[in-house]
Amino acid sequence: LWSRVVLAGPVVFAVACLVMAGSALWLPAGPAQIDNLVLPILLFPAIWAALFFCACLARRLTRAWIFIAGIGLLHAALIAQHLLHSAP
Repeated sequence: LWSRVVLAGPVVFAVACLVMAGSALWLPAGPAQIDNLVLPILLFPAIWAALFFCACLARRLTRAWIFIAGIGLLHAALIAQHLLHSAP
């Protein structure tokens, strides 16, 4: 029970923040050059809800941990790569 509470609470919130920050890097910029910044902010509640329900409704908790941690690590690596390559 505690593992599911930790996964559905702070872990999902942290991963949703990482996905929001990382998706600004892979979303297209759009004609006004701000779509890749605005869309992740607007979609944050949907990202959080999808990950939350994934954590709450998963039959196998280990699979939910692996899935959510994989998404978080993927976006963390994407952000780290962008920061390392954009440094002067």
